[in-house]
Amino acid sequence: MKLPRPGGVLKKLSLRGRFALLSAVSVSIAIIVAALASYFLVSAQLNNQVNQVLARIRPPDLRALAGSTAPAQNCGAGAFQGFPGDEGGGPAGGPSSPFSLEYVDAAGHSCATNSDLSVKPSDTQKAVAAGTLQAPLNHGVFYDTYTTGGEHVRVYTVQIVTGTAVSNIGSLSEVDSALSQLTLWLVVAAAGGVAVATMAGLVVARSAVKPVRRLTRAVEHVARTEDLSVKLPIDGKDEINRLGAAFNNLTRSLATSRDRQRRLIADAGHELRTPLTSLRTNVDLLIRSERTGRELPAGRRETMLVSVDQQLHELSGLVTDLLELARGQERGTRRTMRVALHESVSRAIDRARLRGPGLHFDIAIEPWFVQGDPTAVDRAVLNLLDNAVKFSPAEGTVTVRLHAGEYTVTDQGPGIDPADLPYVFDRFWRSESARSLPGSGLGLAIVSHVAEESGGKVSLQPAPGGGTVARLWLPGNAGLA
Repeated sequence: MKLPRPGGVLKKLSLRGRFALLSAVSVSIAIIVAALASYFLVSAQLNNQVNQVLARIRPPDLRALAGSTAPAQNCGAGAFQGFPGDEGGGPAGGPSSPFSLEYVDAAGHSCATNSDLSVKPSDTQKAVAAGTLQAPLNHGVFYDTYTTGGEHVRVYTVQIVTGTAVSNIGSLSEVDSALSQLTLWLVVAAAGGVAVATMAGLVVARSAVKPVRRLTRAVEHVARTEDLSVKLPIDGKDEINRLGAAFNNLTRSLATSRDRQRRLIADAGHELRTPLTSLRTNVDLLIRSERTGRELPAGRRETMLVSVDQQLHELSGLVTDLLELARGQERGTRRTMRVALHESVSRAIDRARLRGPGLHFDIAIEPWFVQGDPTAVDRAVLNLLDNAVKFSPAEGTVTVRLHAGEYTVTDQGPGIDPADLPYVFDRFWRSESARSLPGSGLGLAIVSHVAEESGGKVSLQPAPGGGTVARLWLPGNAGLA
């Protein structure tokens, strides 16, 4: 059976479940590590205490009994006279004592002071007695074993004379009991800690994921209803609140973009209706004349064809302006590069001379380079100059200046009513005096978009002595590189 990978399990959980699981696992690991550390520290301390007690028990020096029968070979009556334990009340005496002395020789003979704590002679004891185990005089060896009765004990064996060793035996029943109780309490505490950690993880995860769930519901609502008026409450500066603020900015930008598109479509439809109606009327009359064979009055046919041609030019200019304005609203889609503004102005003046053959142009331009879309910059420069040509009287003068990034066009026309200045950059807006002239009302709106995109600014002001001054400033430099 193939076990699922941990990563696959996490992917199947919700974000709240992942938070809860990870926090519970982290706290649980910390609790378990602390419990294990506590167990091993207490165990080491208790065992060290037993070792210290065993090491302090010292039997008499058997070297004083040289020539007598070794006690390990004679366990009869009086064998332990003069040895610790024959009193029955010493630290190693009596059957009820938790300690015992056991004498062992190299041949494996042994005799214990407490039969309840006697152990079968081990290889370690015989090796210490024989001196083959590296245990210097009065420095013994510790090991754990079980008595003949099955009790867990600690044995400390030290050589006292050549061929004989004594083992201090201490019961570990109290230590084992204490460690068992400690283990039980640690298991209960760890289980309780894990349970508390799990519940705390759920609470923390619920609190942490709540703003995300709120954001999810808002996004789902927008996707389902296209309602961009949804706003999330912002009550902090953490990552979740920053995400909420970004969502609010996104919906606000989308709503603004949608409103601009709706207004553009409505305005474009309104502006297109008049030339299309006039164009359709003229074309219908021409077609009816051809179908019926009835000739139009003299000169009427040519007048209508000229009108159709003008209306087609007007429609073409309107569509071009609409496309340019739509491109201007699609931020981030334009290609930007280094543009020589003075060259754009020179090209615009050449075209303006053709459109206003009777006008005089007073020109003074200096080199200036900007960062922007070349087509958009050319369009903005030409639009300001076209307006000056359109409103200038015959034989009038158009003054063109370019200095330190400020492009200025001054005409000698009728000027702008101060009441109209707040609306001149609105789309399709045209003053009363300009409605009889050709144009779509989008030229200055395009200039405004180009200035905004490039980080510049544009303005119209009445000129001293009559006329209008149009100023377009674009940031850049006069360098050649």
